[in-house]
Amino acid sequence: METIYFKGTPCHTYGNLPAVGEKAPCFTLVTPELKEIHCNDFPGKYIVLNIFPSLDTAVCAMSVRKFNEKAAKHPDTVVLCVSMDLPFAAQRFCSAEGIKDVIPASAFRSPVFVQKYGVQLVDGPLSGLLARAVLIIDKDMNIIYRELVDEITHEPDYDAALKMLK
Repeated sequence: METIYFKGTPCHTYGNLPAVGEKAPCFTLVTPELKEIHCNDFPGKYIVLNIFPSLDTAVCAMSVRKFNEKAAKHPDTVVLCVSMDLPFAAQRFCSAEGIKDVIPASAFRSPVFVQKYGVQLVDGPLSGLLARAVLIIDKDMNIIYRELVDEITHEPDYDAALKMLK
């Protein structure tokens, strides 16, 4: 369990994010087309997990826009934008915003993702949603970058994460 904050109020996660150097736990998430995607669907690519509470908040939407903009510069990288939002909401958002270089991925029916990545909030105003975090998985499925944003209303450190992809 990790402690983070939402507007200064302490909140706790289900568990802990995997550590740098660990093998990334395999996951199954759902795309806007209701297709399941798995950890092994991206061989030879770096996987950026941009994890956040909901596309219906300004900071979460901004993180998707920024990773979309920056992802195009890294052809050997796939960015999965992961939340508990229903796939239909993610599709609406991405269509309206012209988002094409990231994959919206819902964890709404993925208890394994929630448990193995430890990102679900178990208390506080956003209980049940996901914390804000960025993980980067290398081509060998090892965690090479980990950031759990301590204040949910803050953006992740995009520059630090993207440096890992060079």
